[in-house]
Amino acid sequence: MTAPVRMSGADQALPLAGIRVIDFTQVFMGPSCTQLLGDFGADVIKVERPEYGDISRNSVPDRDGQDNPIFLSINRNKRSVAMDTKSEAGREALRALIAESDVVVSNFRAGVMERMGFGYEELKAINPRIIWASGTGFGPVGPHSSEGGQDVVIQAYSGVLWRRSADDVPLTIYPTTLCDYTTGMHLFQGILLALRSRDVNGVGQKVEVAMYDSMLHMQMQEASMHMNRGREINWARMPLSGVFPTVDSAVCIVGGFTTEPLRKISEALEVGEDLSLRPEFADFDAQTANRAALQAIFAEQIAGNTTEYWTGRLEAVGILNAPVRTMAEALDDEQTAVNGMIVEAEHPVAGTVKMLGTPIHLSGTPATVRRVGPRLGEHNEEVLAEFGFDEDRIRVLIEAGALR
Repeated sequence: MTAPVRMSGADQALPLAGIRVIDFTQVFMGPSCTQLLGDFGADVIKVERPEYGDISRNSVPDRDGQDNPIFLSINRNKRSVAMDTKSEAGREALRALIAESDVVVSNFRAGVMERMGFGYEELKAINPRIIWASGTGFGPVGPHSSEGGQDVVIQAYSGVLWRRSADDVPLTIYPTTLCDYTTGMHLFQGILLALRSRDVNGVGQKVEVAMYDSMLHMQMQEASMHMNRGREINWARMPLSGVFPTVDSAVCIVGGFTTEPLRKISEALEVGEDLSLRPEFADFDAQTANRAALQAIFAEQIAGNTTEYWTGRLEAVGILNAPVRTMAEALDDEQTAVNGMIVEAEHPVAGTVKMLGTPIHLSGTPATVRRVGPRLGEHNEEVLAEFGFDEDRIRVLIEAGALR
């Protein structure tokens, strides 16, 4: 019989209330998935290495040490158990937890969970209802399956890093964790699908996602054009779109989704003529062929005034545009507050912690922040007691060094 998940009255209303997750994930891809599960009510038990914990606890020097903002940003609504998975006593204790849980999530390299004794077949034997969810770099088999699947590595492998706005622009790393986050959301979706399937047929299944697949899938339009037409599509090279410095910052222009876009841009930028009447800019193909010359005109005009001036003029003629803002400016935007995208929680070491909220907004059962990111091993005894471990059994684990 599965041990009941401890819930408050408020927790019971959440869509994933009653779902227990054993979370082996670390860094960003996996924890972003399990945090979302927790935000919507799942009881997420984070299994961490004794003393060191999740890699992100130690990835940046910080005054709060292992409870730094990087770790806290993706580990709320979880409880931490510091268990040594290299010891048989630790593995046996974790099997007892898994036998009474719903989901096991990991994002190790392919084969690591199996070597630890927590592969799908092993866990299925003790819990046929278990959903075994794994996120890897390249998938469980294949020529790259044993390689490390770090975010920047996948950017390079998948073709994302190669595309840039012009040939003379240096190749550069995308500056946020694009691959990790995308794959984490696919892992979240896969778990929800497997839970729904289990509602119907009563059995669990294996869920596998790969960062490589996620990034290829993100490029579905570009890949389709390449495979079916032998043609490259690069949205950063559209002739009427670009980012242009102003007197005080920069403005981003998207010259599409409207009729006569070049005529309207010419008017907004006070060029003094309708550039679309020039033969070299007369249609899309001509604009594409002469993109450098056309955008040089845009850049010269835009450099002479402020961002606010140009965004106002472009808006007036119906051309999509936006100021290029800093993270601080985006966080201070009223829209960020209106959307509930900044939340706070109290942490015993870090004090008041500000975090981004959940981007999925449900009208009846919205996400909640019920607990801040846990201290390493904070819930060791609490969690084990809920699974029926008495004081003597817990003491044996501590004395064996399996629980710290």
